Amino acid sequence: MRILLVEDHVELSRWVGRALEKSRYTVERSMNGADADARLATEQYDAVILDLSLARLDGLEVLRRLRARGSRTPVLIVTARTELQDRVRGLDLGADDYLAKPFELDELEARLRALLRRSQAGGETRPACGDLVLDPASRAFELAGRLLALTPREHAVLESLLLRAGKVVAKEQLHQRLFSLESDAKPDAIEVYVHRLRRKLEGARVRIVTLRGLGYLLEEVKA
Repeated sequence: MRILLVEDHVELSRWVGRALEKSRYTVERSMNGADADARLATEQYDAVILDLSLARLDGLEVLRRLRARGSRTPVLIVTARTELQDRVRGLDLGADDYLAKPFELDELEARLRALLRRSQAGGETRPACGDLVLDPASRAFELAGRLLALTPREHAVLESLLLRAGKVVAKEQLHQRLFSLESDAKPDAIEVYVHRLRRKLEGARVRIVTLRGLGYLLEEVKA
């Protein structure tokens, strides 16, 4: 899952970002409203964690512009503003949830998981392909009934492929999921993680197929 964390407090941004990355999210950080607005206008994210008191562009204006573009990306507002009118306005502008500072990290992650579950409510409860299953609550993979050990980036690649099982996912799209805009990593770096995943899926009823010039596809192996 690719998350945009919009927070201008450097230490708080680092703390939250590191914690989310340990929970296997791909996190991009934005330190001001103008940068966040530009990213949201050109990039796709699974969710946004948005502070309100931002430089260059207020968080509420970032939210208003996001919804004006027709985006339904889940937004969790996290702010020190405690006035009722700020909370009401944020929800009226299209925020999905609101968390006041200071907060416990466990609560933030729980609220984020809830937003992601609701945004995917139209899909399968437990996405699966062959004997590979993703538990939406724990975000853990099971292969033939056993927990599949993955690194965060392996997890991100496999999750992207599983959620579009049977459809081609471009290498560039996977690259965006794994690496921030500031990363020097090239799209070909994805091949390393696909190779590792193929080794971990050996003998299973699911495989990753390479379609030259197009990308990768996850499919069930028929008996």
